[in-house]
Amino acid sequence: MMIQIGIPVDEQGTMAQVSNELADLCSEIAWNEEIRVVVLAYAGELSQSRGADFGQYTQIEPSCLVAPIAKLKQPVIAAIKGDGVGLGLELALACDIRIGTAGSRFGLPTIGKGLIPSNGGTQRLPRLVGRGKALEMVLTGELIDAAEAQRIGLLNRVVDSGELVNTAIGLAQEIASKSPLAVSYVKEALYNGIDLTLDQGMRMELDLYLLLFTTSDRTEGITAFNEKRKARFEGT
Repeated sequence: MMIQIGIPVDEQGTMAQVSNELADLCSEIAWNEEIRVVVLAYAGELSQSRGADFGQYTQIEPSCLVAPIAKLKQPVIAAIKGDGVGLGLELALACDIRIGTAGSRFGLPTIGKGLIPSNGGTQRLPRLVGRGKALEMVLTGELIDAAEAQRIGLLNRVVDSGELVNTAIGLAQEIASKSPLAVSYVKEALYNGIDLTLDQGMRMELDLYLLLFTTSDRTEGITAFNEKRKARFEGT
């Protein structure tokens, strides 16, 4: 299945249309149990949005909207071609794993226009790289290179441009081979636990861990290990 959404960025009044289309696309993805991982592959200018269903993972070249992506239950890998600046970086921040290309730059330069980030940049960036570095980046609006972005934890991997999509798809396939229930619980534990005390987070982690004992995936994982074969998880 191929879904394509054209983005006429030079016309006014298109943002609501794009928002609705992307929200509908993400809603379809969220409820599709065959899609276990989402790959967002996009250029810094975010000029168009389109998606394709490849079975256990989906590749999307998104528009400039963040909220529908951030709400997806599946792990989301951002494959950023070129610079990730402004809204492009905010979209990447809403993803779970970020892969960038060598020679690219990253930053939130909106303060130079008398504005602040408005799609989660001031909230997600400090949670990822720490408050001090986030303040420096947002207050100065300066761009950092890919090597620095990886050093501070903004990027998980940096690859050559020609390797970007294959690297992202390979990582998506690796994650998609795991139990989708366990994968979703990992996201829940990591994102919800950050706002809890350590003790509360530990209790939530244990609750999620024990819930997995009741699943068929857990039985399949043990059976596959004993039979020395690759597990075939069904998400049940």
